[in-house]
Parts: sequence; C-alpha cells; structure tokens
Amino acid sequence: MPVTSLPSPWGVGTLGAAARHFVDFLAQSGMAVWQVLPVVPTSFGDSPYQSFSTFAGNPYLIDLDDLAAEGLLELDEYVNVRWGDDSERVDYGVLYRKRFAVLRRAVARLLAGDRTDFESFCARESAWLDDYALFMALKDAHGGAPWDMWEDGLRLRAPDALAEARAAYAEDVSFWKGVQYLFFRQWDRLHEYACAAGVQIMGDLPFYVSGDSADVWSRSDQFELDEQLRPCEIAGVPPDAFSAIGQVWGNPLFNWERMRAEGYRWWFERVRAQFKLYDIVRIDHFRGFDSYFAIPAGSDTAAGGRWRTGPVIEFFRTLNDALGPCSIVAEDLGYLTDSVRKLLADTGYPGMKILEFAFDSRDGGGAAYLPFSYPTNCVAYVGTHDNDTALGWLETALPNDVATAREYLHLDPAEGEGWGFMRAIWASPANLAIVQMQDLLDLGSEARINVPSTLGNNWCWRAKPGFDNDELAQRIHRQLELYYRLP
Repeated sequence: MPVTSLPSPWGVGTLGAAARHFVDFLAQSGMAVWQVLPVVPTSFGDSPYQSFSTFAGNPYLIDLDDLAAEGLLELDEYVNVRWGDDSERVDYGVLYRKRFAVLRRAVARLLAGDRTDFESFCARESAWLDDYALFMALKDAHGGAPWDMWEDGLRLRAPDALAEARAAYAEDVSFWKGVQYLFFRQWDRLHEYACAAGVQIMGDLPFYVSGDSADVWSRSDQFELDEQLRPCEIAGVPPDAFSAIGQVWGNPLFNWERMRAEGYRWWFERVRAQFKLYDIVRIDHFRGFDSYFAIPAGSDTAAGGRWRTGPVIEFFRTLNDALGPCSIVAEDLGYLTDSVRKLLADTGYPGMKILEFAFDSRDGGGAAYLPFSYPTNCVAYVGTHDNDTALGWLETALPNDVATAREYLHLDPAEGEGWGFMRAIWASPANLAIVQMQDLLDLGSEARINVPSTLGNNWCWRAKPGFDNDELAQRIHRQLELYYRLP
C-alpha cells in the first residue's frame, strides 16, 4: 500500500492520522508487514523510481494536520486550498504548484523557534543533506531545469561557484533542509508507532538513481560519465513481457570499477540509510548486480543495448562485512539466467514469486510461479505495483490463461475472485506473502498503480476514506488464521 494512496482531504496520502489508522488496521487484521513504494521525492513522471535524491524524503508525504497540531501551520493556510478534483486520484501537478508554499510557512515557523533538534539533524545527515538542499535551491533558481543544463560553474561544481551559490541561496537551502527535518521527524514517529503495533515496514530501494538528482550531481565520480558529466550509456532492459521494444530508463550507469576500489562505500551509505527507515528492504532490479543492460545514450528503444557484468557476489559479501546481516528481499523478476539464480542462492536472500505469472502466457512464468513450487525462502505476491490487480488481470489476460487460472484456483465469484488468488499465496510455503490493498478491496484495473513504460496515469490511485474498516480486518484475520499466517 503506497503511502500516497492513503486517504486525506489534502490531495495525497501522508504520514499522519490516516497512516496510523492503517497501521492499526494491519495489526487488527493479523498482518505483520506493510510494504510501501519508495518514499523519496518524485521528479518527472511522478515515479518514486525516478527521484531527485536516493536519501531524501518526499515532501508531499508530510502531514499538514500534524504540522498544525504542533503550531507550525494555521488551518486556514491549507484547508481552503483546492488540492485536486478527484479524491481517489493524486493530482501531482496541483501538489507541485501549491504544496511548497504551505510548507514554506511551516518551515519559517520551525526555524524561528528552538533550532536545537533541527541543527542536530542537519549535522547528522550532512553527508547528503547539504548537497541535496543546495541542489533543490538551484533547481528552483533555474526554473526546474535539470542540472546538466546549468551554467558550467555549477554544473561542474567549481568550488567558487558553489560557495557563491550557498551564500546567494542560503534562505532556500535552509528551507529544503527544514522540509527534510519535518519529513524524517514524522516518518520516525510513524515507524515507532508501527513497531509498537507489531507491524514491520518493508521499503523498496530502486537499483538506479535518476540522472537529474543530487546524487549524480554531487557524486559524479560514482557514475559512468564523460568529461562533460554526461552519460555515454544509460540503463534499461531488453524486450520482455512488459514491453516489446524493451524499456529505456535513462538512468546513468554505476562506475563499478571505482566503487569496488572504494569498497562500495557510496552504495553502503545508501543501504544503511534505508535501514534507518525500514525493517525490511526490497532491492529492485536485483539482477543488475549480476549483469546489467547498457543502452547507447540518446536511444529511443533498447534495441542497441548490451549486457555488462556487475559486481556479483563480492558486493554482498562486502556489504555483509560492513553492515552485518540485513533483512533484504531480492526483486529477481524479468530476464533471469543461471548466474542470476546462483547469485540469489549465494546471498541467501528471499526472491519473489508472482502468482499472475503462473498463468499468463505473455510472461512465460509457468510452473515456477505456481504456489506448490515456492520455496519457503521467498516472498509470494499475487502481483506487484507493476502488475494489474487480480480482478484487472482476469479482465485483460488472454481468455485461455484466465480459464486456466479460474479452474486451477477454483475461483468463486460469490467469494470474490481476487480472494481466490490471495488464498493461494497464503496457503503456499512462502515465509512471507504480500497482497496489494486493491485486491483486498476487490478493485479492478482502474486501481492499478503503474503500467511500465507509460506516462501520465501512474502512481495516482487512492483509497476511499473508511477502506480500512473493522469488517474487512475481521475477514482478513480469519483467512490468516486458517492458513497459519498470524504473527
């Protein structure tokens, strides 16, 4: 359940009362893990997998009511703002235009008061926060233009240009630091609330970072860029079930040779930051550690790409030495090879099993995704955020595939056919089973959160107020009781 999908009157789900109520609902239901999408700031396309920073938090998730309760906002500063026309969809354009003016008022009051805790936060997070805050201030000053279009002094990070910018935009830099302080303060409170309720939060770490990010701008040495700090090759994947022409993600590639020489320090800082937020971390595109697809920069399709070798098991051995055992889930979907499977086995991390793939001839998953074949050391899903809901899949998959699924799973319209999918993974040997909230609510394709390789209608779905009610909690609890999945 994405945090953005929680209900609120203010345009988007946040870290406030609705999130705490959802935690209560999970505990009442007997569910012990809440998986969220990345909670980073979103950039072009509103995707949480294309962010201005891998370390920062999403300003949109800061709860305005909680700020008002602390005296940082007045009600009339946000309750009369029109945050969108559809309470069941996030309007990111409205948020971009209106949210930051409200947050500026809150940050101004924060900085006018006792700054002790704020200053402590800034010192503790300075390794990424200083560059991020300056990056965002400079983006505002350049009308939102990507950093590779800035003047050379700032683009190439000439020391005198950076010093001048820090002085010129000091007020804006403080604002962006204040936003991050408010985000992490609210996140920590929600995380503590979840821990007290016996609910773990499972986060999602994108493999790549966005080219237009504070990460690439401030640490260009960690990426494969030319002398003008522009990529020669970019990330993506070859043609697969999601796209006949492959996917061109556009992210810069990692300079694995340099990272290896530095003991993968930047990556480990990134992973360590995730475990400050979450109890469990899913690493997206796990296969990229074995081999990754490199596409010539400027390409419209992935046709001219090539496979290159990643850091393989050395990376994870070094990670374990640096951070100790970590609760990591490997997203091992897509084009898999024997070497990827060996890497997963060598790490000991649980992989993922997608029930929809078992029946969908477009994905070619077959018996490996049928529940009887699941190992205990895996995470079972009906579908992920990149898949349709169960009911949506039944409406859009090939007729023969749908017929097979209905027969195999003994789907019953009276029960709700989506519940037949969920019961199958609850009954499986998988140690952990994750279902989308949309499936628990019997929703179809209208509630799908993402269609890969498309823009304009993703990451928008929101639940109606009251979705997490006692009746649904009791129904879930009984199912988990039947399948011995209660904590």
